[in-house]
Amino acid sequence: SVLTSNGPRHLRQRKLLLPPFHGEAIARYQQMIAEAAEREIRSWPVGRPMALAPRMQAITLDVIMGGIFGIEGVPRPGTVEHALRMSIRELLRASTLPGAKLAELMNLGHTEPFGLTRLGLLVPDRCLYAIIAKRRRAEDLDERRDIMSLIMRSRTEEGEALSDQELRDELMTLVLAGHETTANQLAWTWERLVRTPEARERLCEAVRSQAADADEVIEATITEAMRVRPVIPMTGRRVAVPWRLGDYAIPADTAVGISILLLHHREDVYPEPLRFKPERWLGKAKPGTYEWLPFGGGTRRCLGAALTMAEQRVVLEAMARQLDVEATTS
Repeated sequence: SVLTSNGPRHLRQRKLLLPPFHGEAIARYQQMIAEAAEREIRSWPVGRPMALAPRMQAITLDVIMGGIFGIEGVPRPGTVEHALRMSIRELLRASTLPGAKLAELMNLGHTEPFGLTRLGLLVPDRCLYAIIAKRRRAEDLDERRDIMSLIMRSRTEEGEALSDQELRDELMTLVLAGHETTANQLAWTWERLVRTPEARERLCEAVRSQAADADEVIEATITEAMRVRPVIPMTGRRVAVPWRLGDYAIPADTAVGISILLLHHREDVYPEPLRFKPERWLGKAKPGTYEWLPFGGGTRRCLGAALTMAEQRVVLEAMARQLDVEATTS
């Protein structure tokens, strides 16, 4: 998929995937995100401890299923869409088990999923290919605005479209990488908020009073949380030509690791870097291109960045408006 391809293939895939992620398209998903958040929040226990990450995953899985496939709410049991949703949840649960490391090791030396990984993908793959075939036959394909339909209609400058296998690769990447990372980021944001009472109180007060700067406070809270708790702590590149960084000369074909976490904690860029201070972003321009990298950068910057930010804004606002969340431990 676009996440793992390089060179001309990467650029081709990226161009085909861009249309569903521009600003106008993202705005259409706002109501769906709000409905998913409200539906999930209503089911939460009051006055009892709960693990927040799984709750965030439930919201973001509903959003990604709705945004990508146009499936509103929880799919009806017995449908292929419901089977896909359940198999994705099970696949993610299994990926956290100790045996998952063995599955990863079995893939070494193979360009395609092998062994346990291949077995784990059989059910979601079967569901996904069935949904692709069903959508290609749909009479309203040209009118649909979900991500899957928009990608299906995308063409390169040479008139090429994605094959079923390419479409499967991209959709699976969007589902797996798209909802889990956003869920974890929201959970980490609240972890910081419940342990920083003044930041939590400022956010809740701005939202509940519908203050003029409420949107700015929400944005600042998200930006700061992604600075101190980036879900992806590092990224890598391989230099194609000889390259120099300061005093270091690097030959071509050298792997370079970029620590997002360390960059976000540089004291010369962020005074008091270990403190969670959303106010550092109030009244300021957007973060610098080379100073804030939770979505990576350059031509490989995360395609779903705008959707992720929109999702975090809606969910954070809904939770701050309705809930008083406290940490169960200090």
